[in-house]
Amino acid sequence: MSESYLPIFILFFVTLGIGGAMLGLAYVLGPRKPSAIKEMPFEFGSPNIGTARERFSVKYYVTAILFLVFDIESVFIYPWAVLFRELGWFGFVEMLVFVAFILVGLVYVLRKGALEWE
Repeated sequence: MSESYLPIFILFFVTLGIGGAMLGLAYVLGPRKPSAIKEMPFEFGSPNIGTARERFSVKYYVTAILFLVFDIESVFIYPWAVLFRELGWFGFVEMLVFVAFILVGLVYVLRKGALEWE
């Protein structure tokens, strides 16, 4: 049993060795001349304006949550597609019901205007 895990342990230690070597070389060979300009946060090449504690609209969070909900729901379609032939008509009808629920939710969200960005 321990022989079957030997390649995994070797890979684990080689990975740790490579990661440690890269961190060590970056520390040894990296530049160490700090300055006020280098320690400022970088924002895509434009100067910082205002504070980092700016308030975001609730619509931003609603859009993000809706994206996650529909993304997670779409993940359930992949196992069904893999087992499509084994599930037969029962699995097909179940997936139609599932997709119908997703579409009803999407229509509701669209009618409420939650995805309209102003």
